[in-house]
Amino acid sequence: MEEYLILDGYNVINSWPRLKSLMDESLETARDGLIDVMLEYGAFRGINVIIVFDAHLVKGNIGNRQKLEGIEIVFTKEYETADSYIERYIIELSKENRVAVVTDDKVEQQMILGSGAIRIPVREMIGMFDQIKNEIGKEIETNRLRKNTLSDALDIPVLKRLEKLRRGR
Repeated sequence: MEEYLILDGYNVINSWPRLKSLMDESLETARDGLIDVMLEYGAFRGINVIIVFDAHLVKGNIGNRQKLEGIEIVFTKEYETADSYIERYIIELSKENRVAVVTDDKVEQQMILGSGAIRIPVREMIGMFDQIKNEIGKEIETNRLRKNTLSDALDIPVLKRLEKLRRGR
């Protein structure tokens, strides 16, 4: 059973203060910020991440799906909302996989629960991401402090022979 994390892209951006502030620069910058966060999160957790962005108001849009370093990015087609895409997608996906959806949209949260998926509010996702950032920082610090000695790289029989040579035996 695989694990999937699906995000309602613009809903998450508008609910995550750090990402929402990037919208002052541009919508593309905010999208890239979310993608960067989820690349890191997905890689650390080893899960499938899918970010769905509304493009239903883009005239003539046929939709777009792309993979980027392990995450899938979806832009819906004209007249298709992220909510409707996610609803249709998780019904099938949750039959044989563990699926969680990140959104603060109350109507969408009810639909998610009814389809067998798990809902995650954006605030909880922020906490999960911050926790992983802390774990990564601790791991980096631990590796930095760990001494790299010759004995770390050699196996025990070689170390014993070297010790004998050192003692003159």
